Amino acid sequence: MINEIRQDAEVRMVKSIEALKSELSKLRTGRAHTSLLDHITVDYYGSEMPLGQVATVKVEDARTLSVTPWEKTMVAPIEKAIMTSDLGLNPATAGTVIRVPLPALTEERRKDMIKLVRQEGEKARVAIRNIRRDAIHNLKTLLKEKEISEDEERRAQEAIQKLTDLHVEQVEKLLDIKEKDLMTI
Repeated sequence: MINEIRQDAEVRMVKSIEALKSELSKLRTGRAHTSLLDHITVDYYGSEMPLGQVATVKVEDARTLSVTPWEKTMVAPIEKAIMTSDLGLNPATAGTVIRVPLPALTEERRKDMIKLVRQEGEKARVAIRNIRRDAIHNLKTLLKEKEISEDEERRAQEAIQKLTDLHVEQVEKLLDIKEKDLMTI
């Protein structure tokens, strides 16, 4: 019973770390990367589709992405979706290929990005703490129902706290890496 609670908490904490990694990968650092456009959805005949399902995205060079739609009719909707996204990109169309140049990040924009990184990190830390709270609540419930002893509950709480500390430390490392990445020109 205790192991199940601990394992569930660990799995959920790992998922929180993965979600943070995913969010951080969306924040651009001035270098072209295909995952930059992963979250963009395109209107495909009345339904919203992820960009990766209607076009091929490639890195052309360090500062340019190329998007090649699978259908000629999708060029305009894809271009519009990229332009209206929260990334602040200006795509340029050449026939059926859409080139997305990535502008250099200004110092002010870098600082804004670091604020966003810190916000994402705080969300991840809160999520991990909530998972800890849920696990400890489940342990207290077991204790009330007299399914475990107080000693077992205390040891389990300590194990869950160690898990929490470990995952919060991982969040800090990820944030440090991303901040350094953003501040390098």
